[in-house]
Order: sequence, then structure tokens, then C-alpha cells
Amino acid sequence: MGETTATIPCSEAVRQLWDYLDHAIAPEDQEKVEHHLSFCRRCCGELEFAKEIRAFLASGSSEEIPIDVKKHLERFVEEL
Repeated sequence: MGETTATIPCSEAVRQLWDYLDHAIAPEDQEKVEHHLSFCRRCCGELEFAKEIRAFLASGSSEEIPIDVKKHLERFVEEL
């Protein structure tokens, strides 16, 4: 039997999301995050949220972060 990808918990997947997006994690860790994202809708939502935040920050916009995004970001930071 071949080696299977270990399932990691949501806390581990979310902790690695930013490095995952930057391709700054080891290939085996990237594979673990991708495996987790393949079945976890909650963490897929966190990934989409992280992408939105990155796009907002990259845009250099001087606008305020929308209140719903700000609240989500605050919850995200509290869980770290």
C-alpha cells in the first residue's frame, strides 16, 4: 500500500493558509493543506477570505476595510 496523506485539523490548515498562499511551506505540508481543503468547506471559506484580504492589501486602496470583512479578520486573529 502506498503512503496516504495525513489529515490535519482545521486549526493546522488555517494556521498555514498564508504560507500556503505564498508557496512558503514544504511540499509535504502544502499537500496536507490541499488534502484538508479538498473536503473542508469551512477552511475553503477561510482560504477565499485570505485571498480577498491579500487582494485588498495589494490594491493599495485607501478605503476602509468593509465592516463584515473587518469582523471576520478580527475573529481570525483571535483564533490564532
